[in-house]
Amino acid sequence: MSFKDHFSNQAADYARFRPRYPREMFEYLGTTAPGRKLAWDCATGNGQAAVELAEVFDRVIATDASEKQIANAQPHERVEYRVAPAEESSVESDSIDVVIVAQALHWFDLDRFYAEARRVLKPRGVLAASAYNLLRIEPAIDAIIDRYYHEVVGPFWPPERKLVENFGDLPFPFHEIEPPKIEMTTHWDLDHLIGCLQTWSSTQRFIAARGSDPVEQIIDQLRRAWGNAQQMRTVIWPLTLRVGVNTTPA
Repeated sequence: MSFKDHFSNQAADYARFRPRYPREMFEYLGTTAPGRKLAWDCATGNGQAAVELAEVFDRVIATDASEKQIANAQPHERVEYRVAPAEESSVESDSIDVVIVAQALHWFDLDRFYAEARRVLKPRGVLAASAYNLLRIEPAIDAIIDRYYHEVVGPFWPPERKLVENFGDLPFPFHEIEPPKIEMTTHWDLDHLIGCLQTWSSTQRFIAARGSDPVEQIIDQLRRAWGNAQQMRTVIWPLTLRVGVNTTPA
């Protein structure tokens, strides 16, 4: 089946510039699962969630529909990478303790994916889906990034992006449980921030349509607001985590 591919062209940069998920999220998922034998990282991208899962679970199957993303994924001895769409994973039925979908659920055919998740999950297995929206650094920088997000590349966001902005309202037909509040936090210099902005699907769609890099429209403002480009600043993303239990009988 076809899939909406917004990241293969920048797969290497995606692996380099996207933020890392906090270890506490994966440790929490380990406490909710019926076991820690096998996890499935669906739409793994560069594998950043998969390698963290492998610190908690004995084995991880990590799939992505993009061959280029899999080619740029981080190797790990307990992670098996496969090219496969979310809705047709080829994962064995009733075998998975935890399915995680990090920053990707909005791209799926939800009905078909949820059926696939039920098929592969063990009874009382857990489906976890996470999403983060705009980063926060400090007000002057945040205002520039907000304008870039809404005005400069706003018309170039795929329509599914609205699902990230309203992730808590997305259909989630599992027995939902309340997770702890978790934030993604890292430290970046200015070049890393710019690299991240250039991995956005809206940035790449702007470039394809206009033939120019939209980040150039805000680069001078960012430099003035940031100061010394080598200065490391704290970057925070509030993380929305949806966790549901598979109550379907085996």
